[in-house]
Amino acid sequence: MVRSSSWITPSWLILLLDLGCSVIAINLAFLLRFNFDVDALEAYPMLQIGTVVLGINLVLSLVLRTYRGIVRFTSMADIGRIAGLNVLSSLFLFATDRSHLLEARLNAFPMSVILINFFITAFFLLSYRLLVKWIFKYYNNFRSQSRTRAAIYYTGHSSLMLRKAIADDPAADVRITAFLADTKAHAGKSIEGLPVYNSRKGQLFKMVKEGKISLLLIPNDPLDAAHLNELVEECIALNIRVQKIIPVSEWTEGATSNNSIQLKDLNIEDLLERSVISIKNQQLSKELKGKSILVTGAAGSIGSEIVRQLLNYEPSVIVLCDKAESPLHELELEINEKGVNVPIIPFIGNVCDSVRMQQLFDIYAPAIVYHAAAYKHVPMMEKNPSIAVMNNVLGTKIVAELAVEHGVEKFVMVSTDKAVNPTNVMGASKRIAEIFTQAYNNKLNEKFLKMGPVYTPTPTRFITTRFGNVLGSNGSVIPRFKQQLEKGGPITVTHPEITRYFMTIPEACQLVLEAGAMGQGGEIFVFDMGKPMKIAELARKMIRMTGKEPGRDIQIVFTGLRPGEKLYEELLNNAENTMPTYHEKIMIAKVRSSDFTEVNEQINQLINTAKGHYLTPTVQKMKELVPEFISQNSSYEELDKDKIKM
Repeated sequence: MVRSSSWITPSWLILLLDLGCSVIAINLAFLLRFNFDVDALEAYPMLQIGTVVLGINLVLSLVLRTYRGIVRFTSMADIGRIAGLNVLSSLFLFATDRSHLLEARLNAFPMSVILINFFITAFFLLSYRLLVKWIFKYYNNFRSQSRTRAAIYYTGHSSLMLRKAIADDPAADVRITAFLADTKAHAGKSIEGLPVYNSRKGQLFKMVKEGKISLLLIPNDPLDAAHLNELVEECIALNIRVQKIIPVSEWTEGATSNNSIQLKDLNIEDLLERSVISIKNQQLSKELKGKSILVTGAAGSIGSEIVRQLLNYEPSVIVLCDKAESPLHELELEINEKGVNVPIIPFIGNVCDSVRMQQLFDIYAPAIVYHAAAYKHVPMMEKNPSIAVMNNVLGTKIVAELAVEHGVEKFVMVSTDKAVNPTNVMGASKRIAEIFTQAYNNKLNEKFLKMGPVYTPTPTRFITTRFGNVLGSNGSVIPRFKQQLEKGGPITVTHPEITRYFMTIPEACQLVLEAGAMGQGGEIFVFDMGKPMKIAELARKMIRMTGKEPGRDIQIVFTGLRPGEKLYEELLNNAENTMPTYHEKIMIAKVRSSDFTEVNEQINQLINTAKGHYLTPTVQKMKELVPEFISQNSSYEELDKDKIKM
């Protein structure tokens, strides 16, 4: 919406007003000094005095630029410049008096007159500025009666800045009428003349009733996710829309489309985020600094975040391996724009291409490998099981064997909670990759112990980390829901009871890096994922957060479980136990060990079958390798009849 710009008083007019005030002030100072006895002024050369005052103030105004400010936006900086002008002007008047330039036998500027003039000039210069500012404020308040009445969640200085920015913005469609505070100390008081309500005492209803609030603005400050959830729930119940403010840095850097305040709806990610995990492991910095590091699947949502975090540890080089050209190019541009000193090598290659991967290891000799390359879409892999095996199993096998051949220190694999009691091809393929790397790790350790450290180098250590769904990853449910909301719905959910764990991408990648430092080889690290959430409830909350009502404005349609999909994800196999680590939220899964020779032979048979793209035989081989793999809602359920009978 285009608004006409407000008229701004010309600088020359402000300068004339300031000079006029200074001349009036000096004359008034003399009158006050002599109790308004006009006859007493005849002894003083008032015309010359006025000229001197006018000249001094003109020069100081031009130097200090006190006339350049927009009057209705008078700030503390403007007040400071005016005070400085007054102080300097008084000093010059005092010097003029002591030098007897105007009258040799008479003090042209008595000290009392200088002091009185100082206060009167300051009063005049500030008063008319504040008067104009107040007039504009009340004029804007009058104009804003039809604007959306909003409250600001008080978090400190940034909330006051936000309130001032909105009040000073003629294009703002919001009028701030209250603050909502989290502390009892603020409740019942006022900030800048606006009432403060306590968010902890359920005073939202009172705030809505008294202030007719329909919008709550939250500054771009970190808030406790649990409290934010409670706050949003209350606001939704009272039909209050919650929005966040685009950071002030983006206003000043021109990231917004115009100069007006920019608001955005609260993201569901803000509500699902949990407290930051504090991991202080000096070993992580020690292991990564100065090392050559390979990240496979580097262009993906997990791989790219691993790369971003690795940049903080000053490795000698990071090789970004991915077969997706455009996303890899975008990641390279992003890193280059940051101006980091760590060299990065974009390497286009498929982990299933053994020749290309051999070339990578020969040239760059990575010391640490983070293996994030994988196909992860459950329904897609259910339809293409041979491809799932080729990418997730063969790709892992090729990179793992090359890592051992080239003396890689650690191989950290990114797995998934879908590998636990898998019900789909994707989860089973990742479980097979886990089995292979663990068995390979055990074989290398046995060889190392038999031959002794004197004769053999330390073997490559294989480490696995499992976690659930990550917020905002490629193909995840939240971006899909957002797209459907933008189109006006409906939102599609597979089943009313389907439940998932969620974590943020940075949090997940922090775990991957920590696993690399913590692991000694053969471990599967699992993460405390918090409380699971029903996807249907997630959809309802996202709809309400846009100010709409589920079932009335936006429909939720249940489409049925997709092939291979299960209602509940598990973090650990029922037959598994966990061991604690030094961090309460990170555990080690104790899984059954497998003989490498037997596992390797079975996996080679599986890969050969997959290379022929025989679908059912491929899945049958997977089930032999992973006995707990029971298909659900899939055409491969027929293969489980004997298991179910047992």
